[in-house]
Amino acid sequence: MKVQIMKKATKLNPELTPVFFPAFLVLIALTCWFVLRLGLWLETGPEELTVGESIRTFALGAWFDIWTLSYLVSLFLIVSASLGNRFRASPAAHLLRWVATWGVVAALLFGMVSEYLFWQEFTTRFNFIALDYLIYTNEVIGNIRESYPVLWIFAAIGLLATLIVWLCSRYLRFQDTPHSWRKRASLLGLAAVLPLVGNLAANIDQTQLAGNAYAQELGANGLFNLASAMRRNDLDYNRFYATMPQREAAATLAGAGVKRTSDMRYIHARLNDDQNTLGPFLRRPKNVVLITVESLSASYLGAYGNTENLTPQLDKLAGEGLKFERLFATGTRTVRGLEALSLGTPPIPGQAIVRRPNNDHLGTIGEYLEIQGFATEFIYGGYGYFDNMNAYFKGNDFKVIDRTDFDEKSIVMENVWGVADESLFDNALLSLDKAAGGGRPFFAQIMTTSNHRPYTFPEGRIDLPQGNRRGAVKYTDYAIGKFIEDARSRPWFADTLFVIVADHCASVAGKTKLPVAKYHIPMIFYAPELVKPGRYERLVSQIDVPPTLLDLLGVAGSDHFFGQNMFTDTHTAPRAFISNYQSLGYYKNDQLIVLSPKQGIEAYRVDPVTYAAEATGADPLLVKEAIAYYQTASNDFKRGDLSELPIIVVNGTVLPVNIVN
Repeated sequence: MKVQIMKKATKLNPELTPVFFPAFLVLIALTCWFVLRLGLWLETGPEELTVGESIRTFALGAWFDIWTLSYLVSLFLIVSASLGNRFRASPAAHLLRWVATWGVVAALLFGMVSEYLFWQEFTTRFNFIALDYLIYTNEVIGNIRESYPVLWIFAAIGLLATLIVWLCSRYLRFQDTPHSWRKRASLLGLAAVLPLVGNLAANIDQTQLAGNAYAQELGANGLFNLASAMRRNDLDYNRFYATMPQREAAATLAGAGVKRTSDMRYIHARLNDDQNTLGPFLRRPKNVVLITVESLSASYLGAYGNTENLTPQLDKLAGEGLKFERLFATGTRTVRGLEALSLGTPPIPGQAIVRRPNNDHLGTIGEYLEIQGFATEFIYGGYGYFDNMNAYFKGNDFKVIDRTDFDEKSIVMENVWGVADESLFDNALLSLDKAAGGGRPFFAQIMTTSNHRPYTFPEGRIDLPQGNRRGAVKYTDYAIGKFIEDARSRPWFADTLFVIVADHCASVAGKTKLPVAKYHIPMIFYAPELVKPGRYERLVSQIDVPPTLLDLLGVAGSDHFFGQNMFTDTHTAPRAFISNYQSLGYYKNDQLIVLSPKQGIEAYRVDPVTYAAEATGADPLLVKEAIAYYQTASNDFKRGDLSELPIIVVNGTVLPVNIVN
């Protein structure tokens, strides 16, 4: 009996069952990542996944977690193999081991909090957006400080990490015995083999096995995703996607109404004096003000069915102007919206063109208007170096104005993301007055910021509190309404078309890779003396805006774009382009074709009212058109065919610079 009791005590004594540091790292990391995945699963709503999808999500998540650890453990194996035997046995080394243990636990907890907050904003694990945010630390860190109680979060992480280390200290043991050269070689060999095996075993494309888009994101690992984003930030279309001979692609595009010449520098265009290009317009506008609104989903507007009275000003403008019922954003970020609204090209995979090298002197609306006598301006409420906006617009013949150019007395309020929208519009009015006073017609694109976290704005403007999206939407609505009323007193107002359009939706989360409803954005053409009130029902894309505006202004260049004039191409079946950084969607005839890496092609039948999607067989013609559009757009940019200053030829004659129709 006495022997049995001693054996039991031996088994239960933690001093005799130590957990060495590599094993502790594995256990604590797997626990943290499981808890995070469980929390995100509950945050998403278990009803969004079937039981089978939930099981696959957690199984796949464990798979990615384990192989992510193969990279992290390798770092500690290298350190262990590198330490000298004398130092390993020293008190300093012992202290550093405990500091490192606390650091690992704190880092894992910090990662959990960061991913949870990122999920609330984007409903995805870390991806290329998080990678981009690492570059713009001033805005991102400032945004976090203004949006969350950062000090309390850090204090909680520190205390919890200390508690975890203390509770585990009875079980955790460090190996400080001398290492032979053979053991060091073994550790280094293992450190080299683990990442290689992990690279072969786990691939981000395996997340597709989980089920719907929610399950795929939940089944991933944030660190693994971040590493994949570094490798896939610039995706070569011809390498990763389904292709066709370029001659066939050109013929397919011609059948869809898009004609690409062999030398895109020479655009055989027309000066648009054809009244058929005017559509519902009574006469041509002289000027255009394009207001690009941050993260404004169509679902926020009463004019599109919202019942919360968030947009009384925009609803009024929609009733007095031309409201577009079925406009879709090309992407999920501001740079995608700016790309579509200026360059009129389908979104190429990877980074938006706005953020790429060699993106100056493209065939943008700014290039065409500037060489034909227009004053062109890009006016932004934030710091325009963010996302390379200043460089892109300046390189494409826009005069760039951002918050650094505003008189400090004109700024009623600001946060790290930008000045209050009313201050942006007040400064825009000054710039537009100056442009009009110079005797030139003007084209100005204004980019707002207030409808962005931390959602702060001046007090007393609206009846909703700060700090949430609904209040920010209503404040931006107030600021736009004020801007229009202030502009109404200007002499140039009667000849100006105001285009109010979102850059993208507030969220793109859904069960499918590209949930069509989450790309539905509002657009209003407002010019009470120029355009008849009404509704435009046809399906259109953001890339159709630039050629439409050129035709409305009566200047040359609209034939250059992949987009089409919305008022004249009535014989071409309407289509739209939606994408994230690697899935490319082509929406036409109530079917969505999705092109993805590894030559993937999927098709979904889309309900034209609810935009709900279900898998279906792909229409071969739509697949060809999707490939032709995306392949040609990617190749044109890669070859530089979009990067030459356009030379406009009208009836065989080169159009002189600074000619205004």
